[in-house]
Amino acid sequence: MSTTDETRAARPAGRPRSARAEQAIIDATLDLLGEGMNIAELSIEAIAARAGVGKTTIYRRWANKEDLCVDALARLKSPLPELRGESVREDLVAYLEVVVHDSCDARRRCVMSIVMNDAERHPRLVGRVRQALIEPRREVLAAVLRRGVATGELRADLDLPVVMAALIGTVTWYMRDAGSDGAVESPVGIAERIVDQLLAGLAPTA
Repeated sequence: MSTTDETRAARPAGRPRSARAEQAIIDATLDLLGEGMNIAELSIEAIAARAGVGKTTIYRRWANKEDLCVDALARLKSPLPELRGESVREDLVAYLEVVVHDSCDARRRCVMSIVMNDAERHPRLVGRVRQALIEPRREVLAAVLRRGVATGELRADLDLPVVMAALIGTVTWYMRDAGSDGAVESPVGIAERIVDQLLAGLAPTA
């Protein structure tokens, strides 16, 4: 076998993927959504033009616009920390700190709101977003609460859906509306404050 043949055999088939191009495509998708473009208006052509790549570059990575949107939206979510399981309070604070961090980012809030508000027109896409991004995080939170019930840190009659809605809803309201009068309070420590306030009503009675 010649040297040229050996070199060809050693190379993987197809063109190497460009991490820079992939990031540009993701950024372009999120930027267009963040500027108010809804899912129906968003097109591969528009994304390619904004990213400075050809449409074929996008289609090498994603089969369609829906797959690209789900992947792009997944990049908006900060990874959850490893929850140590030493106490329900510590795990809830660690979990909510990520929610607070993401809620501080106007781009994240705007893009997710635009997509989730398109549920009626694009139920499949929104369903995939829920399944890929929202449900796994809900299950992590539910597991923390169930463990708290099992260890006796939380009341045995806990209504999990209501408690989860109270935790996440309080963060969402606080970060979005509490500063509407222009006096925005620093979010530092807000996760601990929310958890401590809610735990006062969730702990077992003597």
